[in-house]
Amino acid sequence: MNNDLANTIRSKVDIVDVIGERIPLTARGKNFFGVCPFHDDTNPSMSVSREKQIYTCFSCHATGNVFTFLMNYEHMDFKEVLKYLGDRVGIDTGSITVTKKSTKYDKLYDAYRISLKYYQNNLNSTVGKLAKQYLSNRKIDESIIKEFEIGLSLEEKDDLTKLLTKKEYNLVTLNRIGLSSDNHDVYNDRIMFPLYDVNGRVVGFSGRIYKDNGQNKYLNTKETEIFKKGEMLYHYHIAKEECRLKKSVIIMEGFMDVIRSSTIGIRNTVALMGTALTKEQISLIKRLSNQIYLCLDGDDPGVHATLSIGETLLEQGIETKVIALPKPEDPDSFILKNGKDRFQGLIESAQNFSDFKIQKLKENVNFQSDEEKANYINKVIEETAKLEDPIRREVVLKRLAKEFEIGYNTLEMRLNSLLKKEEPKENLKIPQKISTKKDKYTKAFEQIIYFMLNNDWIITQVERERLIFPTEAMRVTCSEIIDYYKTYGSINVADFYTYIQEKEIIREFLNNILAEEYLETTDKEELFRYFKVVREYSTKQEIKRLTNLMKKEIDPIEQAKIVEKIRKLRLGDN
Repeated sequence: MNNDLANTIRSKVDIVDVIGERIPLTARGKNFFGVCPFHDDTNPSMSVSREKQIYTCFSCHATGNVFTFLMNYEHMDFKEVLKYLGDRVGIDTGSITVTKKSTKYDKLYDAYRISLKYYQNNLNSTVGKLAKQYLSNRKIDESIIKEFEIGLSLEEKDDLTKLLTKKEYNLVTLNRIGLSSDNHDVYNDRIMFPLYDVNGRVVGFSGRIYKDNGQNKYLNTKETEIFKKGEMLYHYHIAKEECRLKKSVIIMEGFMDVIRSSTIGIRNTVALMGTALTKEQISLIKRLSNQIYLCLDGDDPGVHATLSIGETLLEQGIETKVIALPKPEDPDSFILKNGKDRFQGLIESAQNFSDFKIQKLKENVNFQSDEEKANYINKVIEETAKLEDPIRREVVLKRLAKEFEIGYNTLEMRLNSLLKKEEPKENLKIPQKISTKKDKYTKAFEQIIYFMLNNDWIITQVERERLIFPTEAMRVTCSEIIDYYKTYGSINVADFYTYIQEKEIIREFLNNILAEEYLETTDKEELFRYFKVVREYSTKQEIKRLTNLMKKEIDPIEQAKIVEKIRKLRLGDN
């Protein structure tokens, strides 16, 4: 691979822009911080440096440049990343040949792709006239049908199963992946809504009745190797760009809610396709935005789901706002009845989740009963204890004191007693660097290499000093830095990552030292102090070697020679 081409492409790409399109980043000082997508991260532990054009996670030590980020995040190989970024910045990458990677699921994805086209063709033919009229009555026009690739399954026919078997799909496979059942089409006479994975591939369908035939309203694809409901969010592949632009994401309950909001231009939406929230979905949500809204149904089950999901997100350190719909509306019905402006008004007046929960606690409380009143006040204080912001805590307590004519100090004492019982909470806004304990010699060796990565002149000094590094990782890293400098005439950390991308031992070592609190620049006097520590280490190692040799030596004259060497080495330390 031509490193000059790679370096040219990398120099024209801003890593902050590329990563910021995929995970929310917040500027803090000269760097940007976000939730690391490479481990189960709660705090924003990934730092992205615009100056150095590298990223580093202080928790899992994932580190690299824009190429390594895309390779790990998008599961692309190096050539694919080069072509993608080259196209982005207008650099000709015609010399790079990318071979499409095949997976064991390709044939399954193809089956769903064929099915999608089949259903779309049905809807756009004469047999789809009645279904199209139904969609039109539901205010779903041609543009929305096209955007969401809506289709139609035919009445009591096995045309799809026959079509796929002609394309060499066996019935066992079709039954297994949810397109056939007992060798017949699963879906009959339903409007078909494709369901996509996070990469935008169709992996399932939801079929809706459009005639009053007594069947269940919706029929969804069963879970398969490629369709796992708990690992996906409907509309995610479209919403991720919209969420970046609008700096927020709205979580809804069903795909029809997302489709409806799209008709009024609100596309930063995803749907759970149910009311449970999984660990995998939380991870996906955290990648979309730091500003999260819940907009579930306004009926009792919807409110219950809002409270449950909001609590789960709060436990993950995610502050959430609630778009409260009137009972019994869902986003679909509310927008149909009230239009864009009213729905936009609900978004703008969204409550913090804690305020929403406190408001719901008040419902059905008999305030004529001292016992119920006291229980309510205690529950509100328990919720207040979960708030990170001391100002918001004070606002809630003052409101309680005024509403129920209770002394503020009494409420504050109760709150403080709850806060003392809780474990100290980690600051969610400041990433904490996790460092392993290292002796002064390891730190000195690593610091010298860190200096080399950031200062051209130090590379020459290190080469002249002929330092002997104690580990293979240190030795090969030092050697590669020197070779790189001799080849290119200067050192750049981001480009050096590209240079050693296939050398795992160096990558792992760099990941380790770049996640530490090492100095970037120094002067000759300070550098030579580090050299002195390194020489001290080498001396101690030589004394250790000679001592072991002397223990094995049986000739008194040879023993005396070794003792003399050890004595001189120790004098040299002084």
